[in-house]
Amino acid sequence: MARTLSRIAAVAVAGALVAVTACAPQPAAVVLVKADGVTRVSVQTADYSAQLEAFNASARKLGGTLLADGGDSTNGNVVSAPASLLIALSMLRAGASGAAAAEMDAVLGFPAEGRDEAMNALLASLEKFDGDPGSVDEDNPPRTPVMHAANGLFVDKSVPAGEGFLTTLARHFGTGVYPVSFRDEAVTKTAIDQWVSKNTGGRIKEAPAKYSPDNTFSLLNALYFAAAWQTPFDANDTADRPFTTAGGEVINVPTMHAPLAVAYAEAPGWKAVDLPYAEGFVMRLILPDGGTPGSRGSETVSVEVLGDVAKGLASASREMVQISLPKWDHKTTFELRKVFESLGLKETLATSTDFDAIQQGMKLTQAAQAANITVAEKGTIASAVTQINAEASSALVPDRVMILDRPFHYEILHVESGMPLFTGWVADPR
Repeated sequence: MARTLSRIAAVAVAGALVAVTACAPQPAAVVLVKADGVTRVSVQTADYSAQLEAFNASARKLGGTLLADGGDSTNGNVVSAPASLLIALSMLRAGASGAAAAEMDAVLGFPAEGRDEAMNALLASLEKFDGDPGSVDEDNPPRTPVMHAANGLFVDKSVPAGEGFLTTLARHFGTGVYPVSFRDEAVTKTAIDQWVSKNTGGRIKEAPAKYSPDNTFSLLNALYFAAAWQTPFDANDTADRPFTTAGGEVINVPTMHAPLAVAYAEAPGWKAVDLPYAEGFVMRLILPDGGTPGSRGSETVSVEVLGDVAKGLASASREMVQISLPKWDHKTTFELRKVFESLGLKETLATSTDFDAIQQGMKLTQAAQAANITVAEKGTIASAVTQINAEASSALVPDRVMILDRPFHYEILHVESGMPLFTGWVADPR
């Protein structure tokens, strides 16, 4: 049964968020509250391997749907964070019931058992690389990767919040909620935007969804990734080389070159490599064979192909591959209600009863994601924020060559879990 937030113990923000949000901000007049006496459960990743694979499949589906949607892209370039959306939807699912819960499980492929425990395990595995985004020198990405994940929930303090939901957040997501007054836009919007900026190292300065004083609930997930390549590209070898855009135009763009020992796989229709960062993560590069000028990435690299690539690279041996990779710096914003509709989450969007475990009569009003990525000789910097709002109511001769001189798909993967954190399509590196 829903209880008021006064029934839960307030704690200062510093050190109170999940281990993955240890460096979260403390906005003025806003403090975190957690379920009284509830501590985060310790789980083992190995105990939830099947559930984690289901999450990976779900993230690939979400990534494909985001790329198909394209967000606000006008030139064909898209960058998205399926893992961020997956985590946000998992938190929402923790408070869902009835038709909306069944729909989310069916559409997203969530595991029937151990869903929250498996997400706990995933978050715990990412925490091994947690760090403060604000401490990163983005001109010199760190050899020890920074993978910062943060969950933030802002709820209107005048609306009772479900104790069971808050307990699940504390037990498996390691977090609580920020009680605020959405009618006080000056304080609440500032607090949310500060949270977003802090947890993305300032790469995203405002929450992606438009602020509304009518909301009573705002759920956010932020991801920040910074890592140096295992073997950096030599800037002296970077030169303008031709790239054929999705529209068929041939342009010259700064392109990096290096022979690298990497996992390589190919099959009819594609070839792919896992380009390693210094530790724990890879960038998966997938180059379709040919392709029709003007085609979108989601049409060229299907979710099924992504699954085949994952299987192929999982058993691939390392080979010397001559890599030619353009530099790029892209950003995309998505209106996620459109994405949810295309996925088939109609009941989830329409219901005003199936999220009563979070707030009585809660109905989703807004959902958005902002993502960006910078790829250069030394490494990669990427960040994303997903928001869901509601109101109640070397010199060796290479064996292979992979010249990415036409539109290609990329993913940044966490090696231990296989989770695609960021995914995108480069149609024009400019």
